[in-house]
Amino acid sequence: MSKYVKELVTRDIRRRLEGVDDAVLVNCVGMDANTTNELRGELDKKDIHMLVVKNSLARRATEGTHLAAAFEGASGQVGICWGSSDFVSLVKELVQLDKDSEKFDHFVADCGVMDGEKLDADGLKAVSKWPSRQEQISMLVGQILGPGSQLAAAMLGPGKMLNSQIKKKGEGDE
Repeated sequence: MSKYVKELVTRDIRRRLEGVDDAVLVNCVGMDANTTNELRGELDKKDIHMLVVKNSLARRATEGTHLAAAFEGASGQVGICWGSSDFVSLVKELVQLDKDSEKFDHFVADCGVMDGEKLDADGLKAVSKWPSRQEQISMLVGQILGPGSQLAAAMLGPGKMLNSQIKKKGEGDE
């Protein structure tokens, strides 16, 4: 590949990864075309993007970015996955696909980068057990509503009792 073509490919990779701070590197070498197409279809349904590139070109394209740490020690072709609603959801989906050895037997979630820090395969498995953004929001709302509902019940309880007593007294005078 000539220097000119390498520079064009590097620029294209840099453009595609612009604004991406967290990603997971996967290895899908050995998968046939039909299986790869099925994998891309499943990832696309979950709003996950996958780009398979030569690691040396990706390393050049990500120099000076948060993603640069992910390519340290990588060799051969790598798949870069990013997207989904948040990083934890992305990792959960990819680790689940990695476990599903029946369907995608050559798919392996190798490593990733979160906030500029490299994660190995064990780190990815640990992150996949974290609550996703949606789960965290629902837990927070539950924690906020719990004391609020208790306060409302405490305030309304005596008021309802007083209201019923006034109503009984009012009905007796007629």
